[in-house]
Amino acid sequence: MTKISFKSHLFKKEGNVWDVAIYVPKKYADPFIDKKDKRVLCTINGKLMIHAGLMPQGNGDSFINTNSEIRKKLKLDANDSVEVMLEKDESEYGMPLPDELKTAWELDEQAYELFHKLRDGKQRNLIHLVGKLKSSEKRIEKSLVILEYLKSVYGKLDFKELNQAFKDANKK
Repeated sequence: MTKISFKSHLFKKEGNVWDVAIYVPKKYADPFIDKKDKRVLCTINGKLMIHAGLMPQGNGDSFINTNSEIRKKLKLDANDSVEVMLEKDESEYGMPLPDELKTAWELDEQAYELFHKLRDGKQRNLIHLVGKLKSSEKRIEKSLVILEYLKSVYGKLDFKELNQAFKDANKK
């Protein structure tokens, strides 16, 4: 498996939610971009490995989004220098699959099929919603709410509606 290491920096992006990202020059990004697949494992400063996507900047270069949790763990901010190591993410979903979600799929074939009809990015969003929870019990609860919601809307995912489904489930 090819690994590429290089020095880069964080930069502040205009607008949207992901406002600070790691700059990835074209020569380092290109070996990892294969048609629609651009998922990588990115190790930052030799301390934290994240599953990420190489996002196009429009000029041939790419970037990797960072959230406040990542930056806080590594004590980083815009304009800071970073040591980056990239390798191809060969995982099925481009991120770790929580056992609780996998088990819920095994118990509900219809929900499994609806989930897998979603676009890859939406699948990753849902996997992230489950995986970020610390307790197994909460991961089970969230998995079940997601799968029941998908069945109730025949796989037509609307995140506002899903958030309402989470709120409704917490009231019970």
